[in-house]
Parts: sequence; C-alpha cells; structure tokens
Amino acid sequence: MSLADTVLAVNDDLPIRTDKPVHSGKVRAVYWLTDADSKRLIAEKGYQVPADTPLAIMVISDRISAFDCIWRGEGELNGVPGKGAALNAISNHWFKLFKEQGLADSHILDIPHPFVWIVQKAQPVMIEAICRQYITGSMWRAYSKGERDFCGITLPEGLQKEQKLDDILITPSTKGILKGLPGVPEADDVNISRQNIEDNFAAFNFKRSDDISHYERLLKEGFNVISDALATLEQIFVDTKFEFGYVRDNNGNDKLIYMDEVGTPDSSRIWDGAAYSKGEIIENSKEGFRQFLLNHFPDPDILLNKERMDERTALARDNVLPEAALMAISKTYIGIAEKITGQKLLLAANPKAEIIAVLREQYGLVD
Repeated sequence: MSLADTVLAVNDDLPIRTDKPVHSGKVRAVYWLTDADSKRLIAEKGYQVPADTPLAIMVISDRISAFDCIWRGEGELNGVPGKGAALNAISNHWFKLFKEQGLADSHILDIPHPFVWIVQKAQPVMIEAICRQYITGSMWRAYSKGERDFCGITLPEGLQKEQKLDDILITPSTKGILKGLPGVPEADDVNISRQNIEDNFAAFNFKRSDDISHYERLLKEGFNVISDALATLEQIFVDTKFEFGYVRDNNGNDKLIYMDEVGTPDSSRIWDGAAYSKGEIIENSKEGFRQFLLNHFPDPDILLNKERMDERTALARDNVLPEAALMAISKTYIGIAEKITGQKLLLAANPKAEIIAVLREQYGLVD
C-alpha cells in the first residue's frame, strides 16, 4: 500500500446511514443520523443526553487547508499522513482536561475511531473566539503599519514582533455572515468588539446577555489550562481559536459548551519554548506550513491578499507541492500530538476501511 493510501483525503463519501445531505467542510464531514439511529444509540450506549437529541458522525480528514485553500502533494498525496488522527487526539486530550477541571463539556459523546467523533447537535455561537498571548501574525502586520485598536482594545506603543503581551487578549471575529447589525460588516471572519456582541447578543446566538461573560471566562480559563500544560512540555501557547455552542442537558436545559476543536496545530500557534528563549521561532503548528507556502511561491501577496482569491485558488488547484513539504508537516503534527498526549499515535494503513468496519460492526450505522 502506498503512502497516499494511508491518507484519508475524501471523507464525505462513507456509506453511513443518513437521510440528510452530508456536510463537507475544509477538514471535517458531518453525517446527521436518522432519528431512529440517534434514539437507538442514546439508549444502547447510555449517552447522557435527552432521548430525542439529534446525533451526528463527524469524520475528520487528512486534508491540509491554508490561506482558505486545500493543498496537495506529489504522488497523489492529497493530504498529510497522520494529520487527522493528531488533531482529534489533541482535541480529545484538552476536552477531557477541561471537563476534569470543571470548565465545560464538549459536543463529543463517543470516539469510535481515531478519525471519528459521535457528537450531539449544538447551536453554535456565531463567533470565532480568538485568544492571543503574543503579538504576531496578522495582529503584528496591522500593528507594524500603525494600527493600535483591535476589537475595541487599544494596544500600547513600542511593542516588538513576537513579544509576550501583558494580558491575554480576546479578539473575536464573526463566524459566518451576519446581516443587519450596526457596525458589523456583512462578511465572514471580520473583527468585532465586545460592545458589538453586547448590543446584538441574540444575533450571535447567545441565549442570555450574561452568557457573554461566561464564554469569556471559559475562553480564558481554557486558554490558561492549555498554556500551563504546554509550558510543562517546554512549548508556548501563542494564540488560538475556540468555538462555543449550546446543547441540552439531561433535563432539557441549555448549556454552553466547547465545540469544534481546541488547542490543535490547525487552530493555534505553538512555539518551541527553548528556541524562543534563544530568540528563535520554531513553529509546532500549521503556521510552519503557511510560512513554507509563502516562501515556496514567487509572489506571496497572492496568499496574503484577499482581493487576489481567484489567483490563490488557481495556485492551489494547479500546483502539487513537494512530498517532503507534506511529510515535514506530518512530522510536526504527529510530534506535537505525541508530546501533548504522552502516547504513540497509531496510524491506520487504510483509515476508510477501518471506519466503515467499526461503524458497521459496533454501531450498526452501515448497511
């Protein structure tokens, strides 16, 4: 079996029983189970949710997305070996730690396979909840051009690139396009202030205005839990994106939870601590791959300039990357996953066949 065969590049064509369209995102595919299968699994597996809770199978892929494009490599290597399993393993580790420390639950009910989560339906809060502990990336680019106001927060003069900030900053942006909100552009992923959220909390899907403070507490406390744990591993948690949503508890009450993924190399910047103390930056996240792309192509502005999206899409479509580049990011993802979890990451020789077998034999979801 070739290296390409070990990669799960297409994850929305599995024969999982569903009566709804399969949602295929950049990395994950979601299969909504039938009402009958949801009720059956809740009863059979003892999931602690109301009996009528809709369930879904969420299958991660090994695809690599950067600059809003999907990239592929030589030899039909259409993803990064080990990437999907690494992301799930890291998220599982942090979600478990959050729950143990009394923060909040996640949407995950079961983990049938390293690539698969069984999740309960959640109503997402329409905010990309971003936390920053260092000034780098897009914030540094804006700051270096004179910008000082970020999401209603004013930064002081004299900051240096990649400097640690005095406080953890919450710099939220929109999740999806929200229409008709004063002061909020009708575009995806645009920065917003806390005042914007307070003025329009229902439009952002908050159930109560008090939940704004609750989400901020979960965001900062979750960030600190990960940051402290990484520090013991000589790793620096630079910045990250969290997502939140509401689910119903056993009594049918709404509760705010963590959802999507947390603290992964896809959603966060992680730096090697020993190198940082020497004035070097070694990325243990997808940022290393982004830097490779910026150096690999002769005109990096195509990747950075949202006005050149058509050119960027063509760049990803018409070019295959060196196999060595995808294997380098594979090494990064597997390495940081094993460091965080303290366990060897076992890679599947044929992940798709394994997933189908597990869901057929242990969950009765494949005919």
